[in-house]
Amino acid sequence: MWEPRLREGARAKYLGLVEALEADIRAGVVAAGDRLPAQRAVARALGVDLTTVTRAFAEARRRGLIEASAGRGTFVAPARGTAGQAPARVDLGMNVPPDPPGFALRRRIAQGVAALLAGPAGGDLLHYQASTGTGADRRAAADWLGLRIPGTDAGRIVVASGGQSALHAVCATLLAPGEAVATGAMTYPGLKAVATGQGLRLVPLAMDAQGILPDAFEALCRRQPPRALYVIPDIHNPTTATLPEDRRRAIADTARRHGVTLIEADPYSALLPARTASLAELAPDITWHIATLSKCASPALRVAHVLAPDAAGAARLAGTLRATVLMAPPIMSALASRWIADGTLGRLALAIAAENAARQQIAAGVLGGFGAVADPHGPHLWLPLPAWWRAAEFADHAERAGVPVARASLFAAVAHPPEAVRVSLGSAPDHDRLAQALQRIAALVARPAVGVRAVV
Repeated sequence: MWEPRLREGARAKYLGLVEALEADIRAGVVAAGDRLPAQRAVARALGVDLTTVTRAFAEARRRGLIEASAGRGTFVAPARGTAGQAPARVDLGMNVPPDPPGFALRRRIAQGVAALLAGPAGGDLLHYQASTGTGADRRAAADWLGLRIPGTDAGRIVVASGGQSALHAVCATLLAPGEAVATGAMTYPGLKAVATGQGLRLVPLAMDAQGILPDAFEALCRRQPPRALYVIPDIHNPTTATLPEDRRRAIADTARRHGVTLIEADPYSALLPARTASLAELAPDITWHIATLSKCASPALRVAHVLAPDAAGAARLAGTLRATVLMAPPIMSALASRWIADGTLGRLALAIAAENAARQQIAAGVLGGFGAVADPHGPHLWLPLPAWWRAAEFADHAERAGVPVARASLFAAVAHPPEAVRVSLGSAPDHDRLAQALQRIAALVARPAVGVRAVV
């Protein structure tokens, strides 16, 4: 049952209650058909007058958020698109995997956690664990990574609490303030946040439709080698480019010759039908490989597997994690390991890839004529904008239209990013609402809104 609250910043208390309910419906905290607490219970929980709650429920009914049934109570209403009602908000800015139909992910997580806690080692999951991850979790990680990186050794693996935590720890372990990290001109915003927090210098490298240009990396190394290179070889975020193997080999060769450490982010390779040699396979002695489960399973797991160049490096990384997040979440790490062992994780990744492909087909039908680029198995697309749009203004209009997107400047390691946006497809609850949301994007792209200045 929904836990009532008041949204901060509302003009009145009753509106704060309505806006909190609306936000929780949009976020999926409550769903159509869920029963709401009685009005008197809401008033007691919030410490407000019953008249305030009554007025809030009336406003929520007017907005089509709830419906009452005599003798049964009040329930969250199904989403409606009636005339005069604003279309439902669909977040196209957050890159999350879709919930694959028929997989019952919520039920599987709940059942898996319950089974782990009821098992003979369930009590151990409620205690502190080693900062490297347990031996069982590291062996399972070696099995999972070994599908794409032959010869993976569990002794080189550290289990971390998500990809961002792992990236922060790897950079803190390897780099000192002021040192340079090379990356693509467009890069993961999490790297930008880490660089700002740790005082690192980001050096942008030119890119094309296939990713970082090896010649640009070689030229930088000849001038002044960076301390590290950060790269997303598969389904690059945000441009969707995948580095061909010849580029990977050239980058690995340049890095080794110039003493550059490679930090390889791997959110998406498990979604691809064919394996391309990773940097960790081509240059295992200089590569730190970060493989998160957030995009091929669920961000709720909060599990990432880091493959260090050697066991000593893994121990150093574990020391950094011990001083910050201490350990990966034991229950979720154990659940990931169980899913690796019984094949659930592999099936889930395949189901997500298939759902991504279905959504990409919808997106191609709506936005393909506007020059959108995408990987057919990826969760997002990259949309260059026509000359009359600036990315920041487009993102503002998309937000007001209820379909927020991510503007290029969020990813830029350069001063003047392209006028483009990333559109993520995973958060829409179904195909119909995804298509409707993308049609709103298409309507914006096709014709600038009043007041938008054309770029000359």
